[in-house]
Order: sequence, then structure tokens, then C-alpha cells
Amino acid sequence: MKEQFDVVIVGGGMVGAAVACCLGGSHLKVAVIESEFPQEFDAQQPHDLRVSALSIASKTILETVGAWEGIENRRFCPFKRMRVWENSGDTEFCSDDIGHSELGFIVENRVTQLALLKRLQTFENIDLMCPARIETLNYSNSEDSELMLNNGRVLTTKLLVAADGAQSQVRQNVGLGVTSWDYEQHALVIYIETAYPQQDITWQRFVASGPQAFLPLTGNFGSIVWYNSPDEVKRLQALSSENLKQELVAAFPDCLGEIMRVIDSTSFPLTRRHAQHYVKHGVVLVGDAAHTINPLAGQGVNIGLLDAAALAEVILEAIKQGRSISDVSVLKRYEKMRRTENLKMMTVMDIFYQAFSNDILPLKFLRNVGLGLAERITPLKNKVMRGAMGLEGALPKLARGEKLL
Repeated sequence: MKEQFDVVIVGGGMVGAAVACCLGGSHLKVAVIESEFPQEFDAQQPHDLRVSALSIASKTILETVGAWEGIENRRFCPFKRMRVWENSGDTEFCSDDIGHSELGFIVENRVTQLALLKRLQTFENIDLMCPARIETLNYSNSEDSELMLNNGRVLTTKLLVAADGAQSQVRQNVGLGVTSWDYEQHALVIYIETAYPQQDITWQRFVASGPQAFLPLTGNFGSIVWYNSPDEVKRLQALSSENLKQELVAAFPDCLGEIMRVIDSTSFPLTRRHAQHYVKHGVVLVGDAAHTINPLAGQGVNIGLLDAAALAEVILEAIKQGRSISDVSVLKRYEKMRRTENLKMMTVMDIFYQAFSNDILPLKFLRNVGLGLAERITPLKNKVMRGAMGLEGALPKLARGEKLL
């Protein structure tokens, strides 16, 4: 027997779950399909390797839909300072300078996902189907989509939301193409314990082989991100914890402090992807299904949450106007809101990456001059900070703290 939904969200990760929470409490009948529920949180567990730097705009979205409390009740690390440097060029940003108590928050991805999944389960109009995955998807550009799940349930929906990640099966099935390329670098993520107590600063140093970054975690812990060639990352990851610790001591700046131990590590390639179109009749892409971005400034999940907020705003306004949420002319408004903004962020990250990932003397000079100017020119410095906090550009209502219902 077929079950009819207004919206089916494929993927219950951070962005897919956020879309559901944004639609929670509405008159829409919503389903979320997720293959695996994340492990429950325990404060005694070590930190996960996968963490994100949530911006102030992301916090506002999560607060407005009632999910931020779930993060506060678990684990997160606020930071108020951000330092960027190379040789003589050095600048440090502080949230106090623009009247904010924080620049952002380092949060384990699982904690954010759990907070959102627990929140969406409180809404009567949302059906979380987990564990479940799609066996077959029948898509038509003129009719409702039909999905058969591996548990035998058959769903039909007016609007199919692809939140199923960078290798999105939904995107491929409906024929929305992507433009992509590799950056020819990998990122090695290393979970460490340091002699320093909990820190309030995140920093990034640029060297010819790639950036070196530090993200603070709660307590005496931190996350190191070491960008390097695929071969070098492979070599480093094959080392014992003690030998990897020695490599960190030799390569990283003194401000890292004494490393007590290396606890765990993982790596991933850097790839840029951008869907050529975000929408077609009855289907829409959000988050990594629509775009993957260079992780230099940690903006991937932040622009994904802005996608979620913008899409919910467009859907609910269409309902108020009596318009069909599957209509491509309705969905194009979401694409217009987000694709240009996302492309701007991706382009800035690409320019930053290309400018800093080399040892060419004229560029080194310009980089140091640029960082020096950013340190001395207050309006420029404040604008950079606001951009990192997600407070620049066209923001959806939820990112401004405005409720949709």
C-alpha cells in the first residue's frame, strides 16, 4: 500500500535533518529516510574525528528550530579568536571587536545530527524512517515521485529532497549533473590531547605544502587538520601514534603546545563539486548533494544549513500562496537564493587555496601584505569576521532568528 507524503527527505544527516526540523509543526506530511541512526552520546566517550565549525548563523538556525539545546546538553566548544598567518603576515580576529561573545562553535558532527534527529522526532507531522534505504526510485518530471524502501514501504511524494551527500543517488537518478575537480591534496585529521587546557582560539598557518590548522575541543583536546599531498598523507597515516606525534612536533608551530598523545586519525581527499542545477520538477538538492567545498574555512556544513533554512522558507511561502511545492518555478526561487551565494563562498575558498598553496615569491609577498592589511584595517577585518560568522550576504529568515510558522 502506497503512503502519500508532501515532502520526502532522503538523508537524515545534519542538513537533511535540519530541513525536516525547519518544516516541523507545519501542515505538511514529511518523511525522512536515513540508513543508520547515530550512536547515542555519552559524555565519557572520546571526541569524534568528524567535527565542524558552526557559525553564528548556523547556531541561530538551530536555536530557532529548537535543536541548539540538544547540542548544549551534549558537548561543544565555543571559540572567540581566529588566527591566520604566514611568515611575517599575521592577523588575529576576536569576536569582542564586533560585539559578539563567540566567533563560532566546534561541534562533533554526530552531536549536531543527534540534536536535530531528536528534535524532529518531537513533531507529529514528521515520520523518521530509520534504518531504511531506497531500493528503487521512480521519478517523473510531471508526476509524484515513487520510492520503494528496503523494508517494503512504498512512498509517493510531491517533493523529493536530496540530502544524501556528495555521491547523491537521488541526484544521479533524476539526472542533475555536477561540475567537479580534485584539489590534488588530502586532509589528515588528527585527534590529540595537549598540555593546554580548553582553548578559545582556532588557527591556521600556511606553508608551501598546504595549510596546518587547529580546532579546539572541550577539555585538553584538539583536532589538527594537516593538508598535504596524497602520498605524504598516506605516509603519515601509516605511522604509529608516537611517530606521528613526533612528525607533528617537528612540523607544527609552537603555539600548538605540548602534545600529550595522538589518539586517532583519518584522512579524506579534497574535491570540489557543484551541481549545474539545484532543482527540477518535484526534486531539489541541498547540502553536499548540491555542493562540496574546500574545507579551508570550515564552511561546508554552514552553507548546507543555510540551504535547509532557505528551502523551508520557499516551501512554506508557496503553501501560503496556494502554489504547488513541486512546481519548478517555485523551487527556482530556492536555487536563486542559494546557488549564487554558495558559488561566491566556493570561489573565495578556491582563490584562497590557490594563492596560499605554493611557494612563489611574488605571491608570498602579496599574501603577507594582505594579511598585514587585514590586521591593520578595522573595517576590512570586521567584514572578514562577519563573513566567517555567516552574517554577510543574503540570509534566510531562520538565520536571522525569524520563525517561519
